[in-house]
Formats: sequence, C-alpha cells, structure tokens
Amino acid sequence: MNRKKITLRSICQTTGQGWRKPCRNRKKRTLVVLVLTMILLLLIILAGFLCADKALETDLTRASQPPELSHPFGTDWMGRDMLARALKGLSLSILIGGAASVASGALSLGLGIMAATLGKKADAVISYLIDLILGIPHLLLLVLISLAVGRGLRGVVAGIVLTHWPSLARVIRGEILQLKERPYILTAGKLGKSRCWIALHHMLPNVLPQFLTGMILTFPHAILHESSITFLGFGLSAEQPAIGNILSESMRYLIMGNWWLAVFPGILLVCVVLLFQYLGESLRRFADPAGAHR
Repeated sequence: MNRKKITLRSICQTTGQGWRKPCRNRKKRTLVVLVLTMILLLLIILAGFLCADKALETDLTRASQPPELSHPFGTDWMGRDMLARALKGLSLSILIGGAASVASGALSLGLGIMAATLGKKADAVISYLIDLILGIPHLLLLVLISLAVGRGLRGVVAGIVLTHWPSLARVIRGEILQLKERPYILTAGKLGKSRCWIALHHMLPNVLPQFLTGMILTFPHAILHESSITFLGFGLSAEQPAIGNILSESMRYLIMGNWWLAVFPGILLVCVVLLFQYLGESLRRFADPAGAHR
C-alpha cells in the first residue's frame, strides 16, 4: 500500500500535472470567495446610501413595533425603520473604517520603511514610538486622541489613524530588515543605487502583499473601535445614524422589552466585521504562494 502511494506521488512530481491542477483550483476558489466578499460589502455600502432618507423618516403611529414583514428589524421609539438605520449606520462605519485604515496603512508603510533603511537612529526613534503606543491601553488612547482633536468625525478618524499603525509598521520593518541582507539588495547598493531607489524598486514590491493584507485586517478593528467610542459618547454626534449611536440609544429601551433595537444592529455589525476578517484572510492566502494552496 505504501509502495503504491510513493509510486503515484513520484509520478505526479515528475509530470507536474497531479499537483498543479488541485492547487490551481484552490487558488481559483480563493479568488472567487475574495470577489464575492468584496461585492457583498459594496452592496451593504450601496444599500446604506439608498436607505439614507428612509432611516430618518419618523412616524409615531408605528413607534416601537416588533419585527414584522413590513419592518423586518422593527421600528424604534420614533417609528423609524431599524433595518434602514442599521444599513445606513453600517455603511457609515465601513466608509470611516476604510478611510482610516488606508491612512493608517500608509503611515505604517512609510514609517516601517524609514525605520529599516534610514539608519540606527531613525530605527531607534520609530521603534520607541511603536513600543510607546502599544504600551498604552488601546481604547483609552483612542478616546484621548478623539477628545484632543474635537470628537466628531475628525476625532474618530484621527484616533483610528494614530493608534492602528504600530503593529503593521513593526511587521513591515521586520520584513525589510530581512530583505536588506539579500544578495541583490547588497549588489544594488554596491552599484551606487540610493536607499530611496532600492526601497522603491526592490523593497516595496516585496512587502506589498503583507502591507495589503495587514491594511485590510485593520478594517474590522477600525469599525469596532469607531462603534465603541461612539457608543461611549466620544465619537460621532448623536444625530448621525451610526451603529454606536443606535446601540447606545437602544440601551434605555431594552428594559421595556424592545430587544430588537440592539440585537439586529449588533448582529449586522458582527457579520460585517467577520466579512472583513475573512476578506483579509482570503487575500493573505491568495497572495501567499504557499498559503493559497492549503
């Protein structure tokens, strides 16, 4: 039995056909899942824009109605449709988290490259900043930055950008420190190429997969933290239908039995966070030559 397995495996490795086809199929499935997840997230954003007006419509005659066919998520104490409000809040959270994650990722990439290429002094300063920010409780630092900037949308974005870059910057710094010892990097330096040229042409393409994966995996953290500080009252203003505001307002009505005000928006928030996490993992598997075939 063992001889047969060894013989078949040796034949597959010799021809290259037995292993390539399953690997190619797995990579295609990963790509399909990646595209479908992105389409689903885009549909959520589009639905939020389409429901913007409906989320603000009030009708006191239908206030505090439980879930039914016309209102699948029920209505709140002002008769507003909770499905429309939840979709609008999610789209707002996704856009804020996306913008903040892109800015935080760009900051991580720049500081990571600078730490690994500008010498020991720059590396020491940036490493100290990374350790300093990681040493402070994350939510506390986020709230302090949001208060310092002035709360609201500007405070939320500034807080997320300035608190989410250290982990990714540390990863990029480590990758570039390994790349610096590669023969082609050393050869380029001996040929007179500047550090900037080497970083742009040799190092950046190599760390791009890790950068994209890390940036996408920052999205769910940014969405959760935006909702958290808004729930605590340090984020977006109360008139904006953000998920944090919806959950915060629903707390006072839970004792009256209006459970749907918190349950359905909370479930949607968790689903979107899991979708972003799955999107990041799919991208990591697709970009990683070994991980795409598992």
